[in-house]
Amino acid sequence: MARGNNKTINVKIPTAKVIKALEDRLTVINTEYKEQQKKEKEFQQTLIQWNKDVFAYALKNADKTTNLRINTRGWNGTINIDFDIPNSIEGLPKEPERNFKTTAEHHHDTVVEEIENALRILKLTSEEEVSTSTYSSIAQYL
Repeated sequence: MARGNNKTINVKIPTAKVIKALEDRLTVINTEYKEQQKKEKEFQQTLIQWNKDVFAYALKNADKTTNLRINTRGWNGTINIDFDIPNSIEGLPKEPERNFKTTAEHHHDTVVEEIENALRILKLTSEEEVSTSTYSSIAQYL
């Protein structure tokens, strides 16, 4: 239904076109998810290097620190050192940013399952066209 004017839209779409569009979308979703895993691994490696660079920067500027806090943990034999460095010091390495979208595994799996279910049903139908109500229920994936 179109918003605001109470007029309904009744369109018949060829089933074969809808099936093809869903199959194409499923391929894109799976490809993007696989690429996301690769990009996330690369991002994590970049983040590890950035942490090392910031640590080296902090050591180099240790004489400018303020608000020094030291905690010793006897139960596991570690020392936690926390301090602040003023923002006005030049040369702080730029923090890496994610330049890709991330999709949670459970969300990806749910979307893929829903598209696959829709494809199974559409492939079983003998109808030449998909009704507007059916199309509207799968349109979010196209």
